Amino acid sequence: MKVIPLLAATCIVACLPVQAESVFKPIELKDQELAQLRGKYVMPGRVISFGIVMSSTWKNAVGDNIGARVSMQIQESTIKPQFYVTTIDEKGTGAAPAAGTGTVTGGAGLNQTQGVTQSVRAAGDYNTASNNVSIDVKEANQAPPVSAPQGTPLDTNPVTASNGAGTVSVSPSNGGVQLAINANGQGAAMQQLAAGGLLQAAQMVGGNNAVNNLAQLSVVLKNNLPSSGALDCNLDQLKGLRTMGM
Repeated sequence: MKVIPLLAATCIVACLPVQAESVFKPIELKDQELAQLRGKYVMPGRVISFGIVMSSTWKNAVGDNIGARVSMQIQESTIKPQFYVTTIDEKGTGAAPAAGTGTVTGGAGLNQTQGVTQSVRAAGDYNTASNNVSIDVKEANQAPPVSAPQGTPLDTNPVTASNGAGTVSVSPSNGGVQLAINANGQGAAMQQLAAGGLLQAAQMVGGNNAVNNLAQLSVVLKNNLPSSGALDCNLDQLKGLRTMGM
């Protein structure tokens, strides 16, 4: 557990100029520290574009559809990040269905978790629900062109809409954004993005409802190909590891 990180750090230092060795002195990591490491990282300046799109919709048994879409795009030239909201309001073909009679209990701790939390709880019949997260990471020489923002800028006041399916409300929450749907006695749905992570939840107590929560993250990294000298150095180090039986 302790040998590999030290060898990796040694390989990096071997490729640096002599004057940089004192700055990037390898430090052995303890097992407890390694256990806390997750995912990957990029050097500062490589992220040249970051975008997020969140959408939540609820369609009831007669086709009424209520929901909202929230988007934000950040680039190097962005002065102030801004969420934009577009509401979804589609009318169905019949009278509003009767309120559901199902009962869902528990789940009080779902909004206290960190990371990505997805929950679907149903007490009715013939319901469908989906919680999806899409992450797209790519490299490019420059940031993609920014399209004109669409929708209502989100400030301290919630953006709301209502129809036969229920009411949707988009509001700032804990330094992030929250989409909440109250489905007129059929249940509720919520999607929340904040510093602690992402929460997607659907709770259905009626029948023949379709609920969708979707979060899409897009990251563009600036092309940062290593020089041929750096590649040769890395290959030499790998060859050395192979002769050691690793």
